[in-house]
Formats: sequence, C-alpha cells, structure tokens
Amino acid sequence: MIIKNGSVFQEDKSFAKKDLYIENGMIVNGPDEVTDKTEVDAEGLLVLPGLIDVHSHGAMGHDFSDGDMEGLKEILAYEFAHGITTYCPTSMTIEREKLEKIFRETANLPKGTLPDGRRMSHVAGINMEGPFLDEGKKGAHRAECILAPDADFFRACNEACGRMIRLVTLAPNTEGAMEFIEELHDEVVISLGHTGADYDTARKALDAGAHHVTHLFNAMMPLSHRAPGLIGAAAEDENCRAELICDGIHVHQSMVRAAFKLFPDRIVLISDTMRAAGMADGTYELGGQQVTVNGKLATLADGTIAGSVTNVYDGMRTAVSFGIPLGEAVAAATMNPAKSIGIYGEAGSLTPGKRADVVLADKDLNLVRVI
Repeated sequence: MIIKNGSVFQEDKSFAKKDLYIENGMIVNGPDEVTDKTEVDAEGLLVLPGLIDVHSHGAMGHDFSDGDMEGLKEILAYEFAHGITTYCPTSMTIEREKLEKIFRETANLPKGTLPDGRRMSHVAGINMEGPFLDEGKKGAHRAECILAPDADFFRACNEACGRMIRLVTLAPNTEGAMEFIEELHDEVVISLGHTGADYDTARKALDAGAHHVTHLFNAMMPLSHRAPGLIGAAAEDENCRAELICDGIHVHQSMVRAAFKLFPDRIVLISDTMRAAGMADGTYELGGQQVTVNGKLATLADGTIAGSVTNVYDGMRTAVSFGIPLGEAVAAATMNPAKSIGIYGEAGSLTPGKRADVVLADKDLNLVRVI
C-alpha cells in the first residue's frame, strides 16, 4: 500500500508532504519494497501514527476488570475505530483473588480481527493501577481492597499473565513502597500516583527508580509554592513522564497548558476511560462502585470524579483546542506513550521498520480513516 500526498507526522513533531509505504503491515523505505501498489490518496489530510493509550479501564459497557475476554474484544474494537491502535487494558483495585484470576485469563489476549470484520487494537501490555495505593487519595478505587506494596504479589500477577504488566501504580508514602521500587524498577515501569506524598518522599521514590506519574494532578497533593509535592518533584526529573487526562473535566485547560510546560516532551495523554465510554448517559459500575455519567462527567455517589468517558483521540483534539501545538499534542498521544512503556522501537511514529499503524485525519482532526 502507498499512502500518497499526505502531510506525514515526523519524529521532530513537524509534518512533511510525502508518501508513506507499507508492506505486510510494516512501514518500509520506498516503492521498491512494496508489492501491493494499492494507493490511498491523502491529499489535504494529516497522516498520523496510530494513537497509544496506556491507561484505560474499558468502553462500550465492558471493563478489563470484568475478566471477560469477549468484553475486552469489544473494548479493543472501539479503541481501533477511534484511532487508538495500541492499548494497555488497566486493572482497578479489586479483591486480590479476583485480580490474580483476571491476570491469568489475559495470558492469551485477543488479536487481529473480529468475526464481523472489525479490527482490534494491539495490546502492548497491562497497566496495574491498583491495589498499592494511599487510601487517603484512593479516588474511585475501593478502600477495602487496597494493599501495602507487595513485590511477591506483583510478581505472581505478572507471571500469571505471561509478564504482560508494563506499568504499576504505587503510592510512595505507604509502608514498604521504597523497597518495592528498589526491587522492581528494572522489571516494570513504576508510576507514582493515588498518593498524599510530599516533595521529599516523591523525590526519594524517583531517585529509587520510579519514572512515571499516574494521571497528573488527580489523586495527589496540589502543586504549592511551599509544598510542591509529587508534581514538583516529578517535573524536575528529566526521566519522568506524566500521564494527563485531557477531557476538559479532570484538569482545567490552564493546567493542561502548564503541564506541557512543566514536562516538556514528557506528557503522556491518557483516557482513563471506564465502561461508559461510547455509551449513553446513565448509571454504570467501576471497580465495584456505582458511577453516574452525565455528559463528560462521571461521578461516584459522594461526588468524587471517577474515570473518564473521553477516548484519547478526542482528548488529543481537546488539547489542541486548549492551545497545545498540534505537533506536541500528537506526540503526547503517540511517541511519548510508546517511549513510556518501552515500545518505541515498534510503534509510536511512522518510521520504516515499525508497525504500519496509521490514522488519516483532516485539518480539524476529524478522523477520516484508520489503516
């Protein structure tokens, strides 16, 4: 396949008018390497890498923590249809035994195309958001299922799913957290979040090997001039990337702009979607708790903001509408998440040798086609 005449996103975050060559699902260098000469005219269109969501619980009435592989297929089909070609299903804080069971069942994750012809996103790995959280910053997670950081339990879950866990969230102010980071930072990306940690504690955790932040600004201490907390500590760590929910609900647009300045080339746009994504307003379940959805807002009974219902593609569009330069927003939804979980060698940019995950969009970022 040859995608002709499009404005192709480059690794320096610019766009270049050029052709893109695809052979056997991979990007290749030029026409001599292409046997299928089918042409796609992308005149007037942006040619983007397929988006990557490293933090999402579900969509279309299904949740990864249901442990239902048929439901996961529906989630993956929804994601692909919305330009998200690479995906990390994300677990909630639920009963220990149930969590282990879910991970066992994901050892053979679905791939390819559904019987009705719908394509599914590629599963790059699993994001284990709970249960090693700070109860005081639990958000929509269940307090009774929170556990102290436990390296043996993490390894048991990781072995159960075939070592598919790419990310694990940890509250660094909990007992045993530093030991957990020191022991496991070479085995998994450790993300700091759902925590009341102060600056010094966060700095210690970052120095120990944690280099990721779970949904920046949400479920953590605010950035203060006398108490900068996790946000201030992470911003100073050039190796630390920070997730950001850009649905216009979780983070004010001014703070979205600030985040891109605080974390240059290190923002990872995520959705944090729950099962209500793609569904009508109503009442849904998230991690064993009832959530009410009204427009883009999803809340628990006590008013706590729960997961999002806005996918990463729409989040990227929202970031641009907030004033984030187009190249920065695209990078935050493609290159940066790929780098954050160690898959940049295979996805995240339109470079020869990588998977041909391609999205065509018009100048207003309306989705035209997913290839």
